[in-house]
Amino acid sequence: QVQLGESGGGLVQAGGSLRLSCAASGRTFSTYNMGWFRQAPGKEREFVAAISRTGGITYYPDSVKARFTISRDNAKNTVSLQMNSLKVEDTAVYYCAAAQRWTYRSGNYEYWGQGTQVTVSS
Repeated sequence: QVQLGESGGGLVQAGGSLRLSCAASGRTFSTYNMGWFRQAPGKEREFVAAISRTGGITYYPDSVKARFTISRDNAKNTVSLQMNSLKVEDTAVYYCAAAQRWTYRSGNYEYWGQGTQVTVSS
């Protein structure tokens, strides 16, 4: 089992940057693919980024590609999301999640953090 906890959210102006971190418990972190998702009020949960077990493969939707970067440190059991050039529409609660499968579908992620709020002001 994996327990996940996000940090790093906050309020930032449009065009600014934030770095989210997710700390994982357990000795099996490196056996999971990791993902970031977000959910804005009244909207469905949206895929933001994924990284493979070793960090060698990453995947982003077009909405964040070239602005967001996912990375992981298996020695420290952490996964991060660097967010640059933030837009008002990036405002959401951001969640990290763990999956045995390589996937961008939220339903295939087995473990989730509690989320961290990111608010981008104009």
